[in-house]
Amino acid sequence: MQGRAVLADGREPVQAGRDGPGFPGVLVRGSRHRCAPLHSVRHRGATEDPIGSREREVKGAWSRGSIWGVVSGWLPAFGGRLGGLPLVHRMPPWRVIHRFADVAAELGISGLNVGGPGKTGGMDFLTELQQRIDALASFAAVGVDSVSALSDEDVVRFTGLGAALVKAGQRMQSIGAGVVATRSTREAGHGGLAQARGHRNAVDLVQELSGSSRAEAVRHVRLGESLVEAALPGQASEREPGAGREVPWHEPVDAAVLDGRATTAQADAILRGLGAPPVEPGADGPDADAVEAWRLAAEQLLAEVAVRTVEDLAAVARQIRDRLDPTGAEARYLARHEARSFRMWTDADGVRHARIRYDDHGSAWVQAMIDAALRPRRGGPRFVDPAEADRAQQLVDDPRTNEQLAYDLLMDVLRAGATADAEKVFGARQPGVRVVVVKDDPVGHLEDGGDALPAAAVEQAICTTGTVEVTVDSCGNPLDVGREQRLFTPKQRLALAVRDGGCVWPGCTMPASYCEAHHIDEWAAHGGRTDVDRGVLLCRYHHMNLHHRGHRIRRDGTGPHMLHPPDGPPRELRSKSPLRWLWDPPPRAA
Repeated sequence: MQGRAVLADGREPVQAGRDGPGFPGVLVRGSRHRCAPLHSVRHRGATEDPIGSREREVKGAWSRGSIWGVVSGWLPAFGGRLGGLPLVHRMPPWRVIHRFADVAAELGISGLNVGGPGKTGGMDFLTELQQRIDALASFAAVGVDSVSALSDEDVVRFTGLGAALVKAGQRMQSIGAGVVATRSTREAGHGGLAQARGHRNAVDLVQELSGSSRAEAVRHVRLGESLVEAALPGQASEREPGAGREVPWHEPVDAAVLDGRATTAQADAILRGLGAPPVEPGADGPDADAVEAWRLAAEQLLAEVAVRTVEDLAAVARQIRDRLDPTGAEARYLARHEARSFRMWTDADGVRHARIRYDDHGSAWVQAMIDAALRPRRGGPRFVDPAEADRAQQLVDDPRTNEQLAYDLLMDVLRAGATADAEKVFGARQPGVRVVVVKDDPVGHLEDGGDALPAAAVEQAICTTGTVEVTVDSCGNPLDVGREQRLFTPKQRLALAVRDGGCVWPGCTMPASYCEAHHIDEWAAHGGRTDVDRGVLLCRYHHMNLHHRGHRIRRDGTGPHMLHPPDGPPRELRSKSPLRWLWDPPPRAA
């Protein structure tokens, strides 16, 4: 029996054709899953493919209500076999048409019939999908006792399978959230998808559907809008016939999410960190060179998602953005400076509170001051003189919490003011903010964290404290000579900080000031020379882990440092320095 399509607000859609918009849709071609809007969907005819300007036989499937989205086209993790379960039937190529409206239904939005003119096939599809999800949920309900009985290797595998399922679900949620957002705009008014369900906007609806935090719902909507923009860069009715497709700069990120190479959190970190390409005054949008530069930067970051944390990806993306757009970097620096504030208030119980909003330089100074005082408590370097070792042990044994120590430190500094005995408060290692800058470069970076500083702020720091020059070769290796000593000198450590930017262990985010210099050629065992090119920065934890677990770090010539675990393949150790892009830059547009 012929069914009828019903939109979310109860209206029937206009039959798709040359003169009617019909259902918005996308066509997924081949195995690459590259999407473009359909110009039209004919009642019993063919779809028109704007990418290849050709028509494809649909065999009247629309009239039978049997054209269904292939979930594997959007969620590859669902499209093969997960844990031995075949999850989704792969349909023939001529049936791989998927309306974004279907995704909203998959998210559980009530009142949305995705069955096209005939709803039976759609309900069969959703029923099958629900059955697959229920089957997987039964696996997830396995008891703690059962998992506890697994071997270490199987526990890791079990956890990884759960993570794969979550990632696939997040992709599905982001796609749906993006479509929800496009149908819940202010222009839609109370007839919008979210508004019609009693929500102010798409974020509120997505948050209710997912039971997530608002921040997570915002992330899904933001990423979903990016996915929709890449798949539908302007409605067909708004474009001139035969107009070329404008590819957004973030298309590589969108593709990586859809094919499972990047998680939604990783993609959001890249998108937020890079921001949008700058637009010149009076221009309608960014120029082609800027779009290409941002696209190449996104591709470079995607190549590192397997070896960087989400937080690290976001930080590196911001560093790349500031190098690509030094004018914008200075504007953002000044905006944060103008937003600085300090406020105190008293609550109902008479307790005094304070809130500080830092500018970049102020926050870096306060952080450096606290780090210098608390470094022994937070895993700082162990190679110190006897006096410092005694003081470090006293600090470790202090019964106060780190937060209490930081508060007392700030109070001591404020009380003493300019006459404070800095050595009494901080010890031999004085606090300070170290800025790393390439000569004549418009942007500098903090040694710890890599935050960008505009040229004016760099010049101010140089005027106040002077400079130390470090010379590097074209690959970023600091130039130095061998020494007949075991310890690296302060200047050598500075060179290592410029090159490595922090602990080089995969996934570690410890800054350079918290690290120890490791000789890759052990001094006692191999007669290792204390040259900069034979050393790397490691935090205390990973330095101890390396020596106690049998790891080794090797380097051939000026090639990358490679971590060789006792069992398993070697892994490349990548620099965390924001300056690495100078000697290992992303590919440039031709």
